Amino acid sequence: MLRAAGSYLPGLPGSPGLPGLPGLPGLLAAGLLLASCGSSPPPEPKDYAAKIAGERAAKDAQFAAGDDPVPAARHKDLLPLAYFPIDPEYKVPGALKRVADSTVFEMPTSTGTKRQMRRVGTLEFTLKGTPMKLTVFVEVADPNHLFIAFNDLTSGTETYPAGRYLDLEPNGTNIYEVDFNKAYNPYCYYNLAYECPYPPPENRLKIPIRAGEKTKS
Repeated sequence: MLRAAGSYLPGLPGSPGLPGLPGLPGLLAAGLLLASCGSSPPPEPKDYAAKIAGERAAKDAQFAAGDDPVPAARHKDLLPLAYFPIDPEYKVPGALKRVADSTVFEMPTSTGTKRQMRRVGTLEFTLKGTPMKLTVFVEVADPNHLFIAFNDLTSGTETYPAGRYLDLEPNGTNIYEVDFNKAYNPYCYYNLAYECPYPPPENRLKIPIRAGEKTKS
């Protein structure tokens, strides 16, 4: 989760850079991905919603305990954070297609500065029967944390106009869990002093993603 100086919310794991799919485990994961993408999501464990709800409660408690990233003067207005209902249909597998040449480029941010980034590759997945893809990035200063900045048709109405972020859980393959229930607002939503990278044009989804964090009404 990005913060002002280009690092992430304490306690959330980063995602290490990974080479190609390794042997049998990778092939098995790829097979599971293909099976999942063409059908409805499998039934979720009974504790899935409880797990997500617990993570949200822990984040609220962490933010309420101080004035960073949510200033104390804004606690009443912003906490607890607002979310769409937890929906397992927004949790799908995705395959990361890595780029051969990951050159450094400058990503515009909310403060007018630019952050040095690398494109890791394209994450391909199917959501509600529609094939989609999002570009995955790493910050040059923090190369072991994969993240996605994206917009969708809720941006500017139900969610933050500048987009939202997703982190990828580390694993031993290029198959990742794409869980929009974990989509979160950049810190500049809470405090304009933060520097938040803007989603690139290729990460503007043409559907509404009514999952994850939203803005307070």
